Amino acid sequence: MQVVKTVAALRCAMELFRSSAAGIAIGLAPTMGALHEGHRSLMTRARSQCGRVVVSIFVNPLQFGPQEDLERYPRNLAADLALCEAAGVDLVFVPTPAALGVAADRAELTQVVPPDGLANVLCGRSRPGHFQGVTTIVTKLLNVVQPDLAFFGQKDAQQVAILRRLVADLNLPVELITCPIVRESDGLALSSRNQYLSAPERQQALAIFQSLQGAIAQFQAGERSAAALLEPVRSTLSQAPGLNLDYAELVDPDSLTPLQTLEQAGLLAVAAQVGSARLIDNVILQTRRPIVAIDGPAGAGKSTVTRRVAQQLGLLYLDTGAMYRSVAWLALDRGLDPADRLAMAELSADCTIRFGEPVTPGGEQRVWINGQEVTSLIRTPTVTAQVSVVAAHPEVRRALVAQQRAIGRCGGLVAEGRDIGTHVFPEAEVKIFLTATPRERAKRRLQDWRDRGQTDLPDLDSLEAAITERDDQDSNRAVAPMVKAIDAWELITDGMTIEQVVQAIVARVS
Repeated sequence: MQVVKTVAALRCAMELFRSSAAGIAIGLAPTMGALHEGHRSLMTRARSQCGRVVVSIFVNPLQFGPQEDLERYPRNLAADLALCEAAGVDLVFVPTPAALGVAADRAELTQVVPPDGLANVLCGRSRPGHFQGVTTIVTKLLNVVQPDLAFFGQKDAQQVAILRRLVADLNLPVELITCPIVRESDGLALSSRNQYLSAPERQQALAIFQSLQGAIAQFQAGERSAAALLEPVRSTLSQAPGLNLDYAELVDPDSLTPLQTLEQAGLLAVAAQVGSARLIDNVILQTRRPIVAIDGPAGAGKSTVTRRVAQQLGLLYLDTGAMYRSVAWLALDRGLDPADRLAMAELSADCTIRFGEPVTPGGEQRVWINGQEVTSLIRTPTVTAQVSVVAAHPEVRRALVAQQRAIGRCGGLVAEGRDIGTHVFPEAEVKIFLTATPRERAKRRLQDWRDRGQTDLPDLDSLEAAITERDDQDSNRAVAPMVKAIDAWELITDGMTIEQVVQAIVARVS
């Protein structure tokens, strides 16, 4: 693991990373140090999705107010570096304020100012200027590192909403990944500021999580009124000894505007002072039908299983392969070369794909691109021959993942792939890692070929070796590697029929 302290050295390291492995994905986890298991979860997620992982450790003076805890904020660089190395981080950036260009007076610096509607609500009301300091430093880090993915924790939900707007508004070429809140066994959300708590104060702080649990119970019982959902939160916290409530609000997770009624999704956010520690916590409440993400290696039967699961549960089957086929068909229809990266970037950015129910139960998923139905047109040998060419373009992948997420915004779908649960729908309610031993998958593939009347087949051992090699390639590719999500249920299907697999997943969802 490398440790660098200057912007010049960091830029040099980034150039070396990119030159040593073309197309490698770089992940960034910005932190202020005092690292804990919540930070480790960001690094673990980055390690699973990226070929190189960079962590920054910088206590940012721009995001602290005059009366806040800048000087006493916990610092333990030796422990932080040990945690980073154990998590498989490739490089740690540990700049001084001067090295990062923020040693001058705040008024003399060029800063990035987020919209008032996002920055001056929730925490922004009691921490004026805080989010301007966050956006300025994060913009600097994104500019210097130029990561493909940047990882942030859901505990800082307001920060995440602001940074998503920053990336969108400034057209920054990075994707933000939000990782779940990590909690102690008793529910306390991990925070570097938990170190400020005495033993009695730590017990008092548990009221925050308990108040959110009360709101979750109300929500699960069918309550959708914001006032009713907030009542148990405010009641619990107002009665908690030693705790001073700053706010408890239910807002839209993206715009942060207050909600009166929860219709699709709401962020229930809380901030409170316990002793000298200001603590925040939140939960996302969603009314949507579930998303079921099914990942796994090639030959595990994902496509067949996913179709049948969607049919039995009455959910949309999101055929991601059909989306790439649709783009390939559109390229050929317009006389474009599918290998032309620039042409495919423009084409995929300017197309809209829509799915519909099969004409007959269990039939082919209907699909439209730019209003034209292409259900049968995308299954021709000519299109099939170009799908892998189109899918190899990172710009096409980014555009289609964005459309997949848009389709999934209201939930109610089942999707399969190799990174659906880790990357496309990390918020999926149910994640399945569907797999079988290479031997079992080789047997199934040979039988499938025999059933189709194919001859001149490889022997079982050779096919098993080829499948094992493919697994290794898929698991170690630079972009979108195949990994099991931390919270996925692994289903090993050796000895199971398709119907048994489907019923096991349906039972899991139900």
